[in-house]
Amino acid sequence: MAGLNVYSALVVFFLTCGASMATKENNHIIKDNNCETKMGLPCVLEAFTSIFEIGTISSKCCGELVWLGKFCHSALVKRTLENPLFKDLSPARIIAKSIQTWNNCLALIDSPSPST
Repeated sequence: MAGLNVYSALVVFFLTCGASMATKENNHIIKDNNCETKMGLPCVLEAFTSIFEIGTISSKCCGELVWLGKFCHSALVKRTLENPLFKDLSPARIIAKSIQTWNNCLALIDSPSPST
């Protein structure tokens, strides 16, 4: 549980301070598309954990991620990778997990519900 609190604090930190550390291109994409306001914090945490740690993302949060859009999703992941706190992570591994999370959510949202 303490790990989740640390990651919660990191996500909030990135949402509030990350813009100063990002490239101009990612900042413009994120600002112009209102990327930081399209997902609720609980879903941001789930997505963050599924990409940067080991975790799963719920169907509800997959819906929010897909609604966020691939353009915003990619820009936010890239901006997070630019933060010095993540310098020891493998960008290729994180990008791969980001794509996997996106594709899994897209498939989940596009597939019909089992009850229909």
